[in-house]
Amino acid sequence: MRGDYQQLVDEISAALGAPATLEDRDFGLIAFGAHEGEDDEVMDPVRTRSILQRRSSAAVRAWFEAFGIARATTPLRIPPDPAAGVFRGRICLPVRHRGVVHGYVWLLDDGHLTDLALGGHGTPPDPRIAQAMETAARIGALLAEEARAGSELGDLLRELLTGPATGRPAAATALRDALRDTLRFTPGLPLTLVAVTPWDTSDTDAAPLPSLPGLLAACALRSPGGPAGAPGPPTLAALVRLRATGGTAPARTVAEHLLRSPRAGSAPATAAPAGPGRSRSADRSAPPRPGAAGIGSATREPAELPTSWQEALAAARAARAEPRLGPIAPWDTIGSYRMLTALPATDPDPAIGPLLTPAHAELARTTEVFLDCAGQASRTAQVLGIHRQTLYYRLGRVEKLTGLDLGDGEHRLLLHMALKAARL
Repeated sequence: MRGDYQQLVDEISAALGAPATLEDRDFGLIAFGAHEGEDDEVMDPVRTRSILQRRSSAAVRAWFEAFGIARATTPLRIPPDPAAGVFRGRICLPVRHRGVVHGYVWLLDDGHLTDLALGGHGTPPDPRIAQAMETAARIGALLAEEARAGSELGDLLRELLTGPATGRPAAATALRDALRDTLRFTPGLPLTLVAVTPWDTSDTDAAPLPSLPGLLAACALRSPGGPAGAPGPPTLAALVRLRATGGTAPARTVAEHLLRSPRAGSAPATAAPAGPGRSRSADRSAPPRPGAAGIGSATREPAELPTSWQEALAAARAARAEPRLGPIAPWDTIGSYRMLTALPATDPDPAIGPLLTPAHAELARTTEVFLDCAGQASRTAQVLGIHRQTLYYRLGRVEKLTGLDLGDGEHRLLLHMALKAARL
């Protein structure tokens, strides 16, 4: 369908004599027409970023949506606003199908479109606009068909990842056959899963995914994230086709684009479970954390995708908890978090609980850095930017607070694991 979209966008550009772009409902770029002349004559920063990054920013999206484009059924004229980076006026053709908006065709007004009659309020549109809207309706039908196919593939992927193990072979076969029939996917090519967390599922009518090379299917899932298996934030599972089993470049590209989606964003951090001296109100006040993505191991067997999904989810949780790992982390790069993410979520050890209260955040960070530095005082003081005597004072307070001996290897192990697990 990608070539179909490009052809239809070119038809609109030719009919109206203006460069056009097609974006999905989430402002992800699908196709764009040729731009004639010098860039500074026909382009502006918003159009340039949209083409180079394949997506408009959240601020640009909000600016255009303020003109009512999501509700429009007829073309809209949007004036230029240099302060917003919109140096050229635009005509927006809403791309709809059966009452649902699936995207937008954008035309840059280089001057000759200014007096073009758009229709509305009982006045007929210019025949060229009417022709362009007919083409936009054809685009809408294609996008709706693609959304239906994507939804079906997503449902099959969800069944494979969350269904019972006894049904996994049948679910894997169903997904493989659907990929072959819908996307002409060749069985046996390497696949992997990307987990993006958190993922906004509130707008169920929105196009579920941007169009990205290698992205075969996706679905939103709830994952364990708290004590006793309490559900964590919704997470997007994205199935990606790889070029080679050992290369994750296509998955990383998909993850980068998905993280730029307005549906990927911050959610309240899942603080460490309440323990002695830690209040639930303190947990609720935890600041939001940015979204992150994890990449699972590659496989050529759809039946093995649930394992890849668990790895991708673990890597995403680790990347979100540990900024140095993210925002995108393959499973094989998260080190000790491969073990920590596999542990059940429980309340912290009673000895560690007091250290995890907000009042002792500085002591907790000092302890974690000290343990990350293998107990080397000079290196720890350098990383923290403090005097060694200050470090010794803080570590002494930690020992009194927890009753643990930082000179004991097992006590150090308990502290280190508890502090890392608290991030998750």
